[in-house]
Amino acid sequence: MPLLIRLARCATIDGRRFDLAALENAVIDTEQFEHVRHTGSDPVLSCRGLVKCFDEGPGRIEVLKGVDIAVMPGERVAVIGASGAGKTTLLQLLGGLDTPTAGSVTVFGQDIAGLNGTARGRMRNRALGFVYQFHHLLPEFTALENVAMPLLVRRMPMNQVRAQAVELLTRVGLQDRLTHRPGELSGGERQRTAVARALVTEPAVVLADEPTGNLDRNTGQKVLDLMLQMNRESGSSLVVVTHDMGIAGQMDRILELENGLLVTANV
Repeated sequence: MPLLIRLARCATIDGRRFDLAALENAVIDTEQFEHVRHTGSDPVLSCRGLVKCFDEGPGRIEVLKGVDIAVMPGERVAVIGASGAGKTTLLQLLGGLDTPTAGSVTVFGQDIAGLNGTARGRMRNRALGFVYQFHHLLPEFTALENVAMPLLVRRMPMNQVRAQAVELLTRVGLQDRLTHRPGELSGGERQRTAVARALVTEPAVVLADEPTGNLDRNTGQKVLDLMLQMNRESGSSLVVVTHDMGIAGQMDRILELENGLLVTANV
């Protein structure tokens, strides 16, 4: 049975129906975001003076104290730092998943703070891909369905959705696992599925938070090799938060988050 039989208020994927009403606010207006096709020399992702504070009881903790970064097209950047330094917080802010206390984050020169929730969701879907230490796959859906989901919210043509999802899963070596649910996959297979899901939309920037931290070294290197290969082939930029200097050393540059500021690492 085709991946998608119908896509209106509901979609049917391999014979199962999905109510898309909850996803409606994230649907992409492809014409509005066609400008995301970026080939110039300007940063694809940047932030200036980024500050993030958290209120803890009577006091306030300033985790980020004025972070600046500019990520160029196709660039690979590692962010290292001690546990609790704010690396994940920084990545969430760069991805528009959290709001800074002060400062700005721009994607293709557009300030995320100037977007409402709907437009911010569209920008994330159109321009950004996310890979986490824990795969965060939807357990009730197959690998194929999980990878197809970001394309479903765009309401792309049904045959194109299936073709792109199958292609990405094939590229990560999971062509024989299309109908397997996450619980039926190994740790490495689940993470490869998550990588495919992050890349299926051909994002301009992939934000990866300890993407191999939950894997053994051999499997982790295979996942990293896959991300680097796709970085080379698609030209997507890559920002990786990691504790592993072996991983950081494979990036174009290494930045360290220390005392709330991002500086060039002394390695």
